[in-house]
Amino acid sequence: MCGITACILLGGASTNNHTNTSFSENAILEPQLNGGTLEKLEAELKGSIEAIAHRGPDESGIWISENEQVGLAHCRLSINDLSSAGRQPLHCNGEEIHAVVNGEIYDYDLLRAECEANYGYAFQSDSDSELVLALYKIHGAPEFFTYLRGEFTFILYDSREGGRRVICARDRFGIKPLVYTKVGSRLLVASEAKAFLPLGWKPRWDVRAIASAAWMFDDRTLFRHVRKVLPGHYLDITEEGGVQQIKYWDAEYEDKAVDTRTVDEMVFGVRERLVESVRLRLRADVPIGIFLSGGIDSSAIAGIVTQLARKDKVKVGNEQTSRVTCFSVAFPKSSGYDESDIAQRTVEWLGVDMVKKSVTENNLAEDFEEAVFHCEHHHFDLNFVAKFALSTLPREHGIKVVLTGEGADEHFAGYPYFASEFLREADEAMAHYHLSQEGQLRQKLFKSAQREMKEIWQRGGATVYVERPSIASIAGVGAVDMSDNLLAWHPASRVFHPWLRDKQGNDDCRRTVLGSHATNVQAKMKLRWHPLHTAMYMWNKSSLPNILLSCLGDRTEMAHSVEARTPFLDHHLAEYVNRLPPSVKLRYSDDAASAAADLGPIWTKSSVALQSLDEKWILRQAMRPFITDELYQRKKNPFLAPTRWKVGGPLHQKLTMLLSEKAVEELGFVDWATIQEDMGTAWGEEADPGAFRRLLCCSAWVALSRRMGVAKGTEADWEGTLQC
Repeated sequence: MCGITACILLGGASTNNHTNTSFSENAILEPQLNGGTLEKLEAELKGSIEAIAHRGPDESGIWISENEQVGLAHCRLSINDLSSAGRQPLHCNGEEIHAVVNGEIYDYDLLRAECEANYGYAFQSDSDSELVLALYKIHGAPEFFTYLRGEFTFILYDSREGGRRVICARDRFGIKPLVYTKVGSRLLVASEAKAFLPLGWKPRWDVRAIASAAWMFDDRTLFRHVRKVLPGHYLDITEEGGVQQIKYWDAEYEDKAVDTRTVDEMVFGVRERLVESVRLRLRADVPIGIFLSGGIDSSAIAGIVTQLARKDKVKVGNEQTSRVTCFSVAFPKSSGYDESDIAQRTVEWLGVDMVKKSVTENNLAEDFEEAVFHCEHHHFDLNFVAKFALSTLPREHGIKVVLTGEGADEHFAGYPYFASEFLREADEAMAHYHLSQEGQLRQKLFKSAQREMKEIWQRGGATVYVERPSIASIAGVGAVDMSDNLLAWHPASRVFHPWLRDKQGNDDCRRTVLGSHATNVQAKMKLRWHPLHTAMYMWNKSSLPNILLSCLGDRTEMAHSVEARTPFLDHHLAEYVNRLPPSVKLRYSDDAASAAADLGPIWTKSSVALQSLDEKWILRQAMRPFITDELYQRKKNPFLAPTRWKVGGPLHQKLTMLLSEKAVEELGFVDWATIQEDMGTAWGEEADPGAFRRLLCCSAWVALSRRMGVAKGTEADWEGTLQC
């Protein structure tokens, strides 16, 4: 785990060969990367890596090629091979291939043995990161990605004669961040955008990406000319091809056809693969803990770890222990959002230890700006600030690595907005299934689920879309409701300045959602996949990497130098689960609603259709030996923070301070009149949660503007934002 930065010289005329963006140059590797002063470049790279030193406070390193064409910088969080041999940048034993690697590569022992025995590769360390060099040298690109299992980003420079090349890659699900921009003739690549500041980057808002929500759906960010390497993609930079973004992996779902496997086979397949995924992620030279909530996902991870440690004597990191330490958030009991009592019952049942982080209004107010700075984007809820606070605990207790439950809802259909798409069509894979045969019942539940989901959005303060004219291209892909669900937390247009609303005109953000998917993927959505799988694909390409794995994942964890490992996002497990029928992910039950005693903060007794579906059904069956009866029966409750806070309290004071008229006007793209109105309705017992969420977004923009020196947004930041 670490932070990485690269500086690469580009030269030549622009081309347009870069997937999903026009950022491209047709040549690299001109001499004099920094205009002739090696010392200045070293100082810039040092400043860049210091800007993200929270990602790796243990040590750092810089390497610059002899001709000053490529510079690599790395700050290290030492987890595997704590010796000096694990330092980065890494260099192949022939000194021809160089890399900086962020994250973890699993199956290390097996892959290392194969590289040594079958190909004679001589490793110089016991670090899993060195596998990137070994596998690339043996198999080349893109073939070597097949062997990379885990969460990672890396930048690799191949200086061999006959084809000098730079590869900048990101893992399949986007667990680890990687962004890039161009300053002058230099291409800059880093774990976080703030690392560009010492290298001459002058940040500006990408107001089009913000207003259209494109930063959530394609490779754009909040900052003009700063792009993301997309999950499952890599930048391939050569003299001949320029800068191209290439896909090396994508999710695939089964066609609409009968599945001949038994349910027991499927349950065993899930259990076997998840246990193996957890086992692989217990390898480390440091202690490992668990982030535990009151839900089934993290609790299942804790149960598996406990059983592996006790029955199979598997080491938990560098410790032979069965009392792994769990870390949990506790909100005020009166808020209705506290799950710490459920987590406490889980740890007592497992016989493990737990440390709670009590998150109060004071904590949320004090940490807000710092959390936003690390996340580098706005968010509609204060749960990311709570996650920021939670992430202080592991290091305080001597733990650098935690396992988490992210990814289960995404692959097992855990979110309530998946229900209507599940009910939209019969499941041909399980034609004998009750809802597949009872079309009238399914249609009745479908319409009810649509209505109930809109009521949930309305109560939570999200944008609730009334019936809108359909867009034929969207209606044709299957997941008709999902585009609206994905846009539910996007700030309503009224928050934007009149000039920006004029620029937007009648633009429909649903087109942004659809446009983020390649033509061949849209064809699969329309012709091959069940609507549930289309909806899951859309979510997993947008909200998962850009929110769940960002402000609720890597960015807040690494702010405190904590590496989180996500067993549910093992691609071997995901590929198996993706091929399972929709009807084992969501299962209709007449008594499901009555069995759920704890409705939590989002459900009401009127949500009959949504509660009649057991979400993550097959995961519940597979994890039955590892979880309590309480969790087996409990409905999904998303990790959210309270939205009602008193006038004059710490949060009211914090947001009032941030959202002064001057600060809002300096953003350049926000309507001050809307902020004034929302400030009057967002507080107290009768608070409008929608107003509160809009204030959070705007406060984040102000905080980022101050901390990163972002220039005022103007109409020029709308025009031409696609060309770097």
